[in-house]
Amino acid sequence: MDSQKCSQFVSQLWDDEIVPQLVDYIRIPNKSPMFDADWVAHGYMDDAVTLMESWARKQPVKGMQLEVVRLAGRTPLIFIEIAGSDTNNTDAVLLYGHLDKQPEMTGWADDLGPWKPVIKGDKLYGRGGADDGYALFGSLAAIRALQEQGLPHCRCVVLIEACEESGSYDLPHYVDHLAERIGKPSLVVCLDSGCGNYEQLWCTTSLRGLAGGNLVVKVLSEGVHSGDASGVVPSSFRVLRQLLSRLEDETTGRVRVEELFVDIPAERIEQAKRAATVLGDAIWNKFPFLPDMQPMASELHELVLNRTWRPALSITGVDGIPPLSNAGNVLRPHTAVKLSLRLPPTLEGDKAGQVLRKLLLDNPPYGAKVEFELEKSSTGWNAPAMSHWLSHAIDHASQDAFGQSAVYMGEGGTIPFMGMLGDKFPGAQFMITGVLGPHSNAHGPNEFLHIPTGKRVTQAVARVIAEHFQASQRGETTQVAVSAGGHGFGDHGCC
Repeated sequence: MDSQKCSQFVSQLWDDEIVPQLVDYIRIPNKSPMFDADWVAHGYMDDAVTLMESWARKQPVKGMQLEVVRLAGRTPLIFIEIAGSDTNNTDAVLLYGHLDKQPEMTGWADDLGPWKPVIKGDKLYGRGGADDGYALFGSLAAIRALQEQGLPHCRCVVLIEACEESGSYDLPHYVDHLAERIGKPSLVVCLDSGCGNYEQLWCTTSLRGLAGGNLVVKVLSEGVHSGDASGVVPSSFRVLRQLLSRLEDETTGRVRVEELFVDIPAERIEQAKRAATVLGDAIWNKFPFLPDMQPMASELHELVLNRTWRPALSITGVDGIPPLSNAGNVLRPHTAVKLSLRLPPTLEGDKAGQVLRKLLLDNPPYGAKVEFELEKSSTGWNAPAMSHWLSHAIDHASQDAFGQSAVYMGEGGTIPFMGMLGDKFPGAQFMITGVLGPHSNAHGPNEFLHIPTGKRVTQAVARVIAEHFQASQRGETTQVAVSAGGHGFGDHGCC
């Protein structure tokens, strides 16, 4: 590969076509089904699919076939198959992304908005550009870059789903439906992850699982005068605090339940230490801390492990509490919160959900009526040992595109697709990367795509696909795939 030509080609394609397409894509409010129950009637998901499909069909990619697959009652999926250069080689690369989006969220700057694309310098603001709208464009751009130089590649399959932010519950049905057409990929490339900085290629080695749902504490059938009832009727908020203290030490944030921890592999600890050395205080000061606020640990690598290999609780929603402007002197009848419990990568999600349910429902204080609806319980993912060829290819790709060595680190989020493919293709290698770096704020306000990183990640993917072909020719990528019926797919949580 001529790295300079590849860089120039990819950069030009991003500037001329990909960024304008992403601008149009950001304008579409195609929220994931969990956040838009009427997504079919609204038609926004179809609009996003049509935008990507139309662009992809115009690309001069040799051997490309594209189909929008629609199973009854499910979100659509874009399926692209690109023939390999060597027809005698049945090896394949699977490239994954998603096009559905998180909801609006509050707090956007006055000149920004979730469905308002704005380019400031080298950043494209708006919901979904980096998470994960660029994936289809970047995947085809990487393959085009190889074909422009006449470089061979194995058969490539691109899957773009429309349900990831809701937990990818439709994806297993498509993977089974398309099993024969997907084949047996020996390399899975996922472009839905993060990066620790914008100066290097970052590869994700693990993803946390997730258990979450709605916890409701009821103490009365209706609200009553707080002066009359306080001291007699237990506060639903206080009962809720007691229940949460069973799960979390409120003074340290450490989860109290030992069954929710796992032994962290030594290799992951070493990778965390290297990532901490590379990032320094950026591990924590990338977040918009208020003045005098401090992170939860002083040792940087412990912060990395906290967000990648240890359980952690967040409260992401509250109900039953009026806003301050409308809060009278009433002892409220109930308090409800939405729990998001991140789990270690190797902890079974269903087991964690059962532990959580029992912990919260057993022996409620004062006999209060406690309800817990477990909405999601997903198992995380820990990457298999990396083959020598892939380790070499990824570092080569990082040097080419970024001028520095690659860095490996776990991520705190969940990508259900990884566990699914890990089960289905246990011998496959994984390259999990992305463009969500410092301050890019996926799911939150002022989300942006760092355009130069998008270009460099695309170039890096091209290099890895090229080296995958050479490794395949040498017989270094051989793996045994599990048949479509070999592993069942359970429920998975959203990222």
